[in-house]
Amino acid sequence: MVDKNTAKIGVLLGGISPERPVSLQSGAYVSKALRSRGWNVVDIDVGRDLPAQLVANGVTHAWLALHGPLGEDGCVQGLLEVMRIPYTGSGVRGSAIAMDKIATKRMLAGTGIPMAKDHVWRRGDEFPEGVTYPVMVKTPEGGSTLGIRKCHDAAELEAGLLYCLDFAGDVLLEQFVDGYEITVAVLEGTPLPVVKIEPLNEFFDFEAKYDKGKTRYIVPAPIPAAVAEAAQRYAKLAYDTIGLAGVARADFIVDAQGIPWFLEINTLPGMTGTSLSPMAAKEVGMSFEDLVERLLQGAKCWVPDFPKPA
Repeated sequence: MVDKNTAKIGVLLGGISPERPVSLQSGAYVSKALRSRGWNVVDIDVGRDLPAQLVANGVTHAWLALHGPLGEDGCVQGLLEVMRIPYTGSGVRGSAIAMDKIATKRMLAGTGIPMAKDHVWRRGDEFPEGVTYPVMVKTPEGGSTLGIRKCHDAAELEAGLLYCLDFAGDVLLEQFVDGYEITVAVLEGTPLPVVKIEPLNEFFDFEAKYDKGKTRYIVPAPIPAAVAEAAQRYAKLAYDTIGLAGVARADFIVDAQGIPWFLEINTLPGMTGTSLSPMAAKEVGMSFEDLVERLLQGAKCWVPDFPKPA
């Protein structure tokens, strides 16, 4: 139990990933919520001086509002383990796996979770042949729909590969699944109500995700109960298999047959005014402030303290 009388909460936000603007928004919402509940909070804009900032501000617990590489991928989690500062969310291993779409899919192979067929293309490989269009190209560690392109022909695929190479040397080519998008947040092992996403754009891109009015969100999703239950089951299975904690959000595409196809799972989902995990939590009677505090109470270091060498 985190003691409000003695704890100094560092809300870690910003960072140096392409998702910095979203992280700044998430951090601002989280910080405001914690302060409204009387917590002693300091905002920490994450950079190379993070260890010094944590020490100078006397941070006892870290609330991670980071998104993307060097924040969501286990790097900051590892630093906090070394410094023995309990933090919210998943540990180093789960964060690293879930951040990498390729590693996630390989980890979940054999679980029964429906996943689109894929191929990994690497810098220097020959241009992919025999591709069935449309095809999705994704950078493995992209988030907030950054580093994703839908390609309808070879020319678009070539451009998409070049675009993704700006993010990473490996590119995930994934069979396109036609359908509607849903998302399932899992809070401490319990799936929350399904949210249906209806973007005005062709798919749920960065603009649709973070600009109010660009997307319609419906919770609980007006979909068949069997589809919702399957998605919740798959989301929990992914959460448990990878070994996640706190809140994580799994995204799916539901095809014409009602099959929810797994896309990815996010270990530090957005906490902005349009974010989906708080929306799902609200549906079960949990306010944004309640959710933020509950996640804080789950803060921990995953690696145990070892006896000092003699």
